[in-house]
Amino acid sequence: MNEIIGTIFIVIGLIFDFLGCLGLIRLPDVYNRLLASAKCVTLGTCGILFGLFLFKGFTATGFKALLCLLFILLTAPVSAHALARSSYLSGVKPWQGTVADEYKDEKR
Repeated sequence: MNEIIGTIFIVIGLIFDFLGCLGLIRLPDVYNRLLASAKCVTLGTCGILFGLFLFKGFTATGFKALLCLLFILLTAPVSAHALARSSYLSGVKPWQGTVADEYKDEKR
């Protein structure tokens, strides 16, 4: 049973990774691409690692997978936000079709 659920998590993770890579190619500006890559890493890689944990169980490899999962969950969204904010503050313009600009009224 754990193998079936682990395989499902790994396949879902691979789908998220594939769609994130597709987003890096297809999306128009650095902010949209950063969002795609952050979702790819957070959901895709964490899905794969959780599937690996379900395969291996409570062994050394399983604990390492859980530790890597926790580290990625804590660092990937924070680093994506820091990169987006520093890109905006350094003058990278958003795409012309951008609907909302939350940082526009903020002082630099």
